[in-house]
Amino acid sequence: MPPCGWLLLLSLAALTGNTFCAITTSQTERNCSISPPYLPSTVINTTLRLQELRKRMLPLNISAYIIPGTDAHLSEYIAPRDARLTFMTGFTGSAGTAVVTQTKATLWTDSRYWVQAERQMDCNWELEKDETYENYDINLGSSNHSLTSVPVNLVDQVWTDRPPILADERTWQMKVEQMRKMMEDSPYRPTALLLSALDETAWLFNMRGNDIPFNPFFYSYTLLTLDEIWLFIHTERLTGELKEYLNASCAGPLCVQLKSYDSVRAQLQEYVARPGIKVWIGTEYTNYALYELITPVDKLMTSSYSPVLTTKAVKDETEQRILRDAHVRDAVAVIQLLMWLEKVVPQGTETELTAAEYVNMCRSKQKDSKGPSFETISASGANAALAHYSPTNESSRKLTVDEMYLVDSGGQYLDGTTDITRTVHWGTPTEMQREAFTRVLQGNIEISRTIFPSGTRGANMEMLGRRALWEVGLNYGHGTGHGVGNYFGVHEWPVGFQTNNIPFTSGMFTSIEPGYYKDNDFGIRIEDIAVIVPKPTKYGNNYLTFDIVSLVPYDRKLIDTSLLSMQQVMNHLQTSKCKKLWIFNFFFHLNVRVLYKCFPTLLLQQQ
Repeated sequence: MPPCGWLLLLSLAALTGNTFCAITTSQTERNCSISPPYLPSTVINTTLRLQELRKRMLPLNISAYIIPGTDAHLSEYIAPRDARLTFMTGFTGSAGTAVVTQTKATLWTDSRYWVQAERQMDCNWELEKDETYENYDINLGSSNHSLTSVPVNLVDQVWTDRPPILADERTWQMKVEQMRKMMEDSPYRPTALLLSALDETAWLFNMRGNDIPFNPFFYSYTLLTLDEIWLFIHTERLTGELKEYLNASCAGPLCVQLKSYDSVRAQLQEYVARPGIKVWIGTEYTNYALYELITPVDKLMTSSYSPVLTTKAVKDETEQRILRDAHVRDAVAVIQLLMWLEKVVPQGTETELTAAEYVNMCRSKQKDSKGPSFETISASGANAALAHYSPTNESSRKLTVDEMYLVDSGGQYLDGTTDITRTVHWGTPTEMQREAFTRVLQGNIEISRTIFPSGTRGANMEMLGRRALWEVGLNYGHGTGHGVGNYFGVHEWPVGFQTNNIPFTSGMFTSIEPGYYKDNDFGIRIEDIAVIVPKPTKYGNNYLTFDIVSLVPYDRKLIDTSLLSMQQVMNHLQTSKCKKLWIFNFFFHLNVRVLYKCFPTLLLQQQ
C-alpha cells in the first residue's frame, strides 16, 4: 500500500466511467439514487474538504491524488493525526484507499467494510476495490503517465485541526550487533539496514512510546550500517537521560546519531549517493517515498520482511513465559466480564458500549496493565455480523437474552499483548446458531490439534479452520490468525495463516480465530492465542504443534456435542490441570467460578 498521502497519481483509468456497485440500502445506509439523497446521521459532510484538496491539486498539475488508510510507516494501527483517509471520507474502517480527481472521489475497501462505508460516507464518494502502487505503476505505464511522490501532504494542508504528536518517555537496550551479524552473514553483503515499521525501531532499542493508539510505538526510522546508527526521531522530545543511554554524544559504532524525523528522505538520499553501498529493506513495510530513492537497483537488497521482524517473531523462553503470564491475568478480566453480563443482561440495563467499558475496567486492575490493545469489538445481534464493529454512543444496542453477543478484546501489559474473542447467548439459541458455533469451534480445534513439520506455512493449514463450515456451505471473510507480541502490536507480523506470512517455527505466538457471520442476524468468532511448541512423534523429530494459552471458557449452550469427533474432544483433554477445568466447564457448563481453583490468588484480588 502506498505511503500516507505521499503518492500522487497523474491519471487513473479506473476512475473514468466506473459506476458504484449497487448495495441494498436501509435506514442506516445512504441512498444516493434519490433526490435529495438520503444520508443517515452517521455520515460526514466532505464537500468543503474535497474542494480545498482539489484547489491544492491544480497548481501542482495533479490529475488524481491517492490517500491510503495507513501512515508513512505502513502501520496497521495509526495515530489519530494520521487518519487522513477518515478525515477526507468519513470512513473509519481499518482497510481502504481513496483517490480524488477534479470530478470524482472513490474509496477502495474490501467486503468487510462495504456496509460501514455506506453508513459513513456522503454522496461525494463512490465505492470500489483495492489496488497497490505497483498496480498503479503497471496500469499507468501504457498511458505515458507515472506515479511519483512529494514530501508535502496535501491532506495535512486541508486538515487545519489535525491532532498533535503526543509526548512520551522511553527506555532501551541495544540489539544492534545481532542485526549487524545477520547483515555480514548475508551473501548479498548489505552495508545498511533501513527500518521503517514502527515496531522495528521499538524492538531494536527496547523502547516504547505512545504515539499510536493501543500500540506502544513512537514515530521513528532507523538506518543501521556496519559502523553507524542513525535514529530518525523527534529529537526535541528526548530527555537528557535517554540521550545518554543511547550514547548519543559519541561517534563510535555503538553510538546512536540522533537525526530529525523529517530528514529521513534527505539523509537516505545522501547515503545512497555514496559509492559501494547496498541498502537492505523489508518491502512489506517500506513506503514508496523511501523505496524510490534507493537507485540504481544494484544498491538495493530486498526481502519481504526485515531481519528485525523475523527475529522478533520468535520468542525466547523468558518472552514465552511472561506472555503466558499476561494471558492468565487477561483471562481473569474477560471471565469477570462474562460473569457480570450473565447477571445483568436479563435485567435489560446494559449495552454493547457499557460491556466494552466494563472489560477494559477489569483489565485496568490487573498487574502491569497498560490499557487495551485495540478498540473493543462488543457486538450483539445484527451488529455482530459486522466482523470489525465497535460500539459508539449512536450505534450501541441494548444487550438482551434473545440475541447472541460477541466480544473481541485485548490488553497491553508490560509483559505481553493479548487478544481473545468469545461468543455467548444468555437465552435459547436457534439450531442454526448452535450448529454454526460448533462448526466454528471445530475449525478452532482442528488447527490447534494439528501436528506439522517445522517450517510449515500457516497458509497450508488455514483451510482446516474452514473445513467444518465448508461442509455445509458456510464460510468467513477474514483471516484465520495473526501474531501477537510482548507489549507490542496486537497484530504482529509476519506470523499468521496468510500466504505472505513466514513459516512457523517453535516460539512463535499466533491467534486461531475462525468465525461465521450471518448478515443482519448474528456473528460468531472463537479466538484463542497459541504458542508453537515442539511435538515428539513416533518416528520423526522437528515436528511442532499449537499449545493454547487462552484460558476463558466457551459457552456450553452453543455447542452441539453430537457434531464433535472423539479426536476433537480428546485433544482438549490432554492438557494441564487448569486447562482440564476449563475443558470440563466447556463440556458440562459449570459456572465460570470453577476457574477460581486454578487462579485463586489472582481472582481473590478482584473480589
